[in-house]
Amino acid sequence: MHLTFFSSNNWASWGLGRRPLIPDGMPVLIDDDLLLEEDGILRPAAVANLWLRELPVSGAPGRLTWKTYAHALRSWLEFLAERGVNPFSDRDELRSALSAFSEYRFSGPLAARWDEGTWDLNVNTVARFYAWAVDQGFCSAQPFTYAVVRRYTEAGVQQTRRNTATLRRAKAHSKVKYLDADFRRLFLQGLGGLGPDGEPDGFRGRHLGRNAAMGRLVISSGLRAQEFTHLLTYELPGLPPRRSTVPVRFPLAAQITKGKKARETWVSYEALEEFWQYIELDRAAVLLGREYVPDQRLGPRLVISAPDWEGAKIDGRRVSWRKLTPEERLQLVTPEGTPAINAVQSNGSPFTDWATTFRRTSVRIRRDFEPRFPTVGPHLLRHTFAMATLEKLVKGHYARAAALIADVDEDAALALYLTKQDPMLVLRDLLGHASVTTTEIYLQRLDVHRVYRDFYRGANKYDGESAAEAAAEFDDEGDDAAW
Repeated sequence: MHLTFFSSNNWASWGLGRRPLIPDGMPVLIDDDLLLEEDGILRPAAVANLWLRELPVSGAPGRLTWKTYAHALRSWLEFLAERGVNPFSDRDELRSALSAFSEYRFSGPLAARWDEGTWDLNVNTVARFYAWAVDQGFCSAQPFTYAVVRRYTEAGVQQTRRNTATLRRAKAHSKVKYLDADFRRLFLQGLGGLGPDGEPDGFRGRHLGRNAAMGRLVISSGLRAQEFTHLLTYELPGLPPRRSTVPVRFPLAAQITKGKKARETWVSYEALEEFWQYIELDRAAVLLGREYVPDQRLGPRLVISAPDWEGAKIDGRRVSWRKLTPEERLQLVTPEGTPAINAVQSNGSPFTDWATTFRRTSVRIRRDFEPRFPTVGPHLLRHTFAMATLEKLVKGHYARAAALIADVDEDAALALYLTKQDPMLVLRDLLGHASVTTTEIYLQRLDVHRVYRDFYRGANKYDGESAAEAAAEFDDEGDDAAW
């Protein structure tokens, strides 16, 4: 079974009366013989495509989520096809197939084996598909059984369903999911080509200033990979006129955030200052005398004029930055003929492969200085931001700093917010979570009980929706390579 992704490029030449309604980047499953029907009946792959098409309006608006769900569904459908089982057969046969699928994924060929987390993600995806298929009349039964369990939420005890095919997992206490202060310092120095003593470590890689500035920006702001990779220079907060220990507000456009929900985080003055230094010195030197020509295969070249913090003119029409997709941002060309994306590589084009940069730095640190150092991906830095920020909030660091801000200061509103709000509510807003309950579960997954045991007495207070949102944070760890 093939998995491809829809693109509407050159759709006008397809002989259609209108632009296709399928979103760009939508996964499409196709059987090896390229047929979608058989005897006038839709094949399972075609039915799966109908379900995937509805994901944008069914609580899954992100392309990475579509891709994850498509891979999960393909694994299940391919397994059934190899064993001659109709995906819409009766319940008993599907239950038997599910048992065989479990044995295959946990005890089968080494290349086919999954860990518990991967199994749960795939099984829950397939379960969502079957719930939809039954509702739409494509099948009469599904292979899953649900148990009614009680969840303790802020609203009291509530009942919810749990898929009994998922696995209960013990908390992993040994896996490093964030960087503590020492490892954080070691990583940032490594990105800049420095050793633990702050001296050059002999590494001759390029763009050390860029890499160190971006690493510090991410750790200071909690940006996701898609957010900091596609951030424009015009969207970067301006450096305040005076240094302050109160963070600087950092709005993020909906098109580059997960779930397309506009949110606002913050960044420290020091991290912002370092990044602006990269923009004005290192980046400017790389782009001097170069003209950026975007890849026309990825979309039309978008030349902007009269840019400011809110937006610019594209083809004579005013467009807000917040409406531009990640792909369109890569096609932007400034009035100076340079990319609008913050990070650039030696040839003057946008740089996007941060997962590789962070991984190679981790390998170098582990090889030369600290054998215990973990492999760092973009999302681990978000976890690091959450932990470091929570520690400062709990200890009153920001509240004390905010108390020093005069009422006439331009950051008076943020200062008041920091002195009045509960630390968990502040962190909830910074991470962009829908509920503080989600933030609690997310932090529990980071194993903060060893550090903030007394702070989290409500360890079991969560509901299914918040648990899913918190789990989605960790799903992103597998998406690091995609950026």
